[in-house]
Amino acid sequence: MPVNSRSSAVALAYEPGKSAPRVLAKGRGLLAEAIIAKAREHGVYVHESPELVSLLMQVDLDQYIPPELYVAVAELLAWLYRLEKGKSKP
Repeated sequence: MPVNSRSSAVALAYEPGKSAPRVLAKGRGLLAEAIIAKAREHGVYVHESPELVSLLMQVDLDQYIPPELYVAVAELLAWLYRLEKGKSKP
């Protein structure tokens, strides 16, 4: 979940087989804080990227991210996958 100095936050969801991740939640101020808190409560990684958050805030709720953001989000998800895979090694 990318965040921007905690003033805004966007939560993405990706389901295997779907064309792209979609915007699950987004908000500013107190709503952003609640999104971040909920993510951490569920063990979801919180990533800070002001530029990416700014672009994702323009996507409507429950909509797939636009093709222009595929590479940036794919790189983030690939990095996160490697990070999580490393945690599971004994």
